[in-house]
Amino acid sequence: MELEERDRRIIVDYRIERAYIALEQAKLNQQQNCLEVVANRLYYAAYYAATSLLIADHIRTHSHDGAIGQFGLYYVKTGVFPKETGRFLRKLFQMRITGDYDDFFGLTDDDVIPMIEPTEDFVNKVTALAHQKMLD
Repeated sequence: MELEERDRRIIVDYRIERAYIALEQAKLNQQQNCLEVVANRLYYAAYYAATSLLIADHIRTHSHDGAIGQFGLYYVKTGVFPKETGRFLRKLFQMRITGDYDDFFGLTDDDVIPMIEPTEDFVNKVTALAHQKMLD
């Protein structure tokens, strides 16, 4: 089932809003040294941004792994974003999995803190492109 254009705009805007909220939550939790929560929120900031762009381009996904794969296929392999971006998304995803589910391996400041600025940059670039596509 294809989304109506009005509904697509609403969902894209909502995902972008969620991306920025998650990014802010990551920064707030960094101040409390809650690294697992920071990793989770960074991943979700990137995930919401990526899915906003996929939705803007009428690309469907059914899972987190699928969204990362589709982002790589449509935006990394085509050169819209550099190859490092695909690796970056996978790293965020793995950090979230580690922080949320791994009982024997924890995250450190060195794992998580350096990911804040690149995640913010990713969210800004991807959501700008999603907005642009909604205007086209």
